[in-house]
Amino acid sequence: MNVHAQPQLTPAETALVDAFGERLSLLPGDGAVMVRRDDAIEQIKAGLPTKHVESWHYTDLRRLLTSVPSFDETAKAKPVQPLLKGAAVFAVLNGVASDKTEKVEGVTIQRVADKLVDGSFAEALAPLGDDDAIGALNTAFAADGYFVDIAEGTQLADPIELQNVQAGGQVHVRLPVRVGNGAKAVVVERQTGSGGAFSTSVANVTVGDGAELVWLIVQEQPDAATYLGQFNAWIGEDAKLTVFVMNAGGKLVRQEINVQARGEGSTFTLRGINLLAGDTHTDVTMVLDHAVPHTESTEVIRNVVTGKARGVFQGRINVHQYAQKTDAKMACNTLLLSDDGEFSTKPELEIFADDVQCGHGATVTEIDRNHLFYLMARGVEEKTARGLLVKAFVAEVIEELEDEAIVEALEARLDAWFAEHG
Repeated sequence: MNVHAQPQLTPAETALVDAFGERLSLLPGDGAVMVRRDDAIEQIKAGLPTKHVESWHYTDLRRLLTSVPSFDETAKAKPVQPLLKGAAVFAVLNGVASDKTEKVEGVTIQRVADKLVDGSFAEALAPLGDDDAIGALNTAFAADGYFVDIAEGTQLADPIELQNVQAGGQVHVRLPVRVGNGAKAVVVERQTGSGGAFSTSVANVTVGDGAELVWLIVQEQPDAATYLGQFNAWIGEDAKLTVFVMNAGGKLVRQEINVQARGEGSTFTLRGINLLAGDTHTDVTMVLDHAVPHTESTEVIRNVVTGKARGVFQGRINVHQYAQKTDAKMACNTLLLSDDGEFSTKPELEIFADDVQCGHGATVTEIDRNHLFYLMARGVEEKTARGLLVKAFVAEVIEELEDEAIVEALEARLDAWFAEHG
């Protein structure tokens, strides 16, 4: 008989297991929810993923997560100014959502804590699989968030902003969103704070038939924070989903994007910017399933790496056998500004259909010396010229969003990062 010994827990794993024991009586949920939580913590007890787990090969979480802070009941987080003017803000402050929320016509807002108590959220709480460490951590500890239900046919004139703001300790948030058939909306997801927290966030988004959704993820955690985020989406027939990700902070960051194109005629667009500085580690991992015929997708990721920062982009596109006429393209482009910086790229295509157009590419480069010389020859000093070229490299992706207000807001965040790290 083969006996597989459970690995000795690391200090971080021990802290998580101990925290679960201390928090269990405080976590909301009926019996079904508690079963989900128990299963999730057992998954953590089996060990956080290492580089031997394929999807975590470049982010050895067991090694990189050296410590986990305790929950801090005294931490007081405050909402931040919305990214876009006129946005309806729904803030989760150190893991707790407010009962007092803005009213938005055509939109129903509920606290996740209430849905955990009545048991209606138990099934959706489950992790995606045995290697879903982010899902397991969030399932075990998430106590609140907002459920956003945008009614069929609703055309939102102003954005909705979902804020996860931390002030230290541990913070775990759920953000389930349903966009009804034919609805149109812009949703901003802000991940930020002021402390050295350990934060997880999971957003489950259903995009109905004929709906159009623009989802912006702006992650600006402090230099000492660990942030593990997951965005899961299911796209309906003739629906359009655009996701923009900006990572501009955090000590240890992993942002997962899992999308299933389930409806014919659906379109998925991903644009991302990773701004990496200092001694940080940032990982963006995407898995996209083209499950039906006549679907399209494009993914473009731009990365700027300075200092001793390390970055990762893993992108896998699965084209199922039934998914004929799929058109899928993926690119990752990296600008290395330091000899000590690193960026690893792993694009993958798994195609089981024979009538498709699919491709991927990746580049890693330095600043073009010819472009630099051109600017300097016209009187632009070298530091300024370098800054202009770097900003142009990433701003090109922002400008694809076309909406002037969104472009201006994201470029302002870009300028703020360059002011600190340029």
